[in-house]
Amino acid sequence: MKYEKYNKGKNDLFSGIVLGGFAIAYLIGAAMIKIPKMLSASLKHCMEKKSLSKITVTDIVTDCGLNRKTFYYHFQDVPDLLKWTLEQEAVDVVKQFDLLNELEEAMRFAVRYIRENSHMINCAYDSIGRDELKRFLNHDFQSIVMSIVEQIERKENVHSDPDAKKIICNFYTEGMAGELVDLLKSRDAAQDEKSIRCISLVVRTSLEAAVISCSKMQ
Repeated sequence: MKYEKYNKGKNDLFSGIVLGGFAIAYLIGAAMIKIPKMLSASLKHCMEKKSLSKITVTDIVTDCGLNRKTFYYHFQDVPDLLKWTLEQEAVDVVKQFDLLNELEEAMRFAVRYIRENSHMINCAYDSIGRDELKRFLNHDFQSIVMSIVEQIERKENVHSDPDAKKIICNFYTEGMAGELVDLLKSRDAAQDEKSIRCISLVVRTSLEAAVISCSKMQ
């Protein structure tokens, strides 16, 4: 009887330790997610008052009550935080769409995000210029275009030459990123909708043909 109670006590202790470990891991994970979001919110707040080039790490951590060490644990610098913000709030959401069949809806979400965060996007535009902002976004847009290309390959059961696939992605990335960046200075909702429909139409009608044709290249 004593042995059984001893074993039960050991098992309860072990279970408590395991559950405690899971709880600590959960809290650490939640903090790791929460801190970047706090820094991101402070960056947006700072961008309402200053140009991007004048915002310092000290400005950001002072705004959210953290310290510089915490900032550098998560990000290399202020542009790295801006890139993370755009990826988390816009790019990763766009990637969740079925881009081959829902590109227009995905583009509409992207344009709506630009409008709802115009102070942040325009601050970046005014600080680093059109070409630099487009280059800044190109990597993420390229991954979006690549995902559409790969969907087409699976759908048509074709395989494009890697170099040809890269050329296709670069071509469409330049067009899509450039057009969205140009929309930043437009305040015309009708123009937004026209751009969305035109980009979607061009991609739907030409990208699939380009992928299939390039798969036949020797």
